[in-house]
Amino acid sequence: MVRAVSACRTQELGGHLDRCESCGFERPAYNSCRNRHCPKCQSLAQARWLEKQTSELLPVGYFHLVFTLPHELNRLILANKKIVLGLLFKAVSKTLLEFGQTRLKGTIGIIAVLHTWDQTLKDHFHLHCLVPAGALSFDHSRWIAARKNFLFPVKALSRVFRGKFLTLLQQAYERGKLPAANNETKALRKTNWIIYAKKPFGSPQTVLDYLGRYTHRVALSNDRILRIENGEVTLSYRDRNDGDQTKTLLLDAQEFIRRFLLHVLAEGFMRIRHFGLLANRAKKLALAQCRKLLDLDPALPQPPLLSAKDLLFKITGVDLSRCPCCCEGRMIVVGDLPALSISPRVDSS
Repeated sequence: MVRAVSACRTQELGGHLDRCESCGFERPAYNSCRNRHCPKCQSLAQARWLEKQTSELLPVGYFHLVFTLPHELNRLILANKKIVLGLLFKAVSKTLLEFGQTRLKGTIGIIAVLHTWDQTLKDHFHLHCLVPAGALSFDHSRWIAARKNFLFPVKALSRVFRGKFLTLLQQAYERGKLPAANNETKALRKTNWIIYAKKPFGSPQTVLDYLGRYTHRVALSNDRILRIENGEVTLSYRDRNDGDQTKTLLLDAQEFIRRFLLHVLAEGFMRIRHFGLLANRAKKLALAQCRKLLDLDPALPQPPLLSAKDLLFKITGVDLSRCPCCCEGRMIVVGDLPALSISPRVDSS
C-alpha cells in the first residue's frame, strides 16, 4: 500500500504522452495506483458509486446515525481489524434491522460506511449509517413511513448495540478467533456506548452531498497537508471540541506515517455495506416494490455511462482533453511511457 500511494501518478508507474493537435504542446500523463487508501485516487470511484446510488434513492427522508466503538477496544481492533470490524458491521445491522422489525413492523434499508479515524488521524472506529425514513411491510404490501423527525430511541439503540457487539465478541473469543477476554472488555458492559442520530436529510440532493463526503473518504486528503519540512508534517484539522474551529497540528514524519497506517484495511475488506431492503441479494425486487408503493416507476433509472474524462469534467469542470497551453487544441495520445520499475500491488476494492 505504501509503495503504491508513494508511486501514484509518477514515472514509476508509467503512463502515456499527450500532444496538442494545434500548438504541439506535450505533457506526460502518469498512471494512478488505484489503491483505495490513496488520497488522489478516490474521486472517480466516488463519482461512479454516487451515480449508481442516485438511481436507488427513495423519495423519503434519510436518517444519519453513527455507531462508535469505545476507545478501550482500540488495541484489540488494531491487532484484529478484519475480525472485530466485521463484528461491528454485524452488530450494527442486526440492531437496526431488529428495531425496524419491532417498531416499524417491516424491513428497513441501511447503507453503512466504516471510518477508522478522527481529525488528528488517531484511531477512532465508527460506522456512519444512512437509513431511509420508513420500512417495507413484511408482506411487501405497504410502505410504512417513520415519524418525521424520529427513527428509533438512541438510548435503547445504544444498549442493544452494546449487548449484540459484546456477545459477538465473546463468541469470537470462545471459537479461538481472538485473544482471551480481559477485564476491560467485561467492564464495557456497564458503560454507555455512543450513538449519534441526526434529523432526516431535507432532500435527495442533501443525501447525495452527504454520501459524497463520507463514502470514499480516506483518512487524510492532500489539501490538509499544509507543510512538509525538516522532517515534520503540518496538518490542518477541525477541533470538534472547540466549535469545529480549524487548527494546525505538527507531527514528526514518523508519527505522521504511523497514524496514517493505522487506517489501512485488509485487502478485500468491504468498508461500504448494504443491509435490509438495500442488501445486494434483495435490493432489485425490494426497491422496485418500494418505488411502486411510493408512486414511482418500479424500474430504476439508469445512470449515464460516462468516460473517465467526461466524469472528471463533471466533477471538476476541467476539460482534460483541451490543451492547457493554447486553450484551443485538443490533447491526443502520441506514445506510451514505460514504467521505471515493477508496478506496486494495486488494491482497488
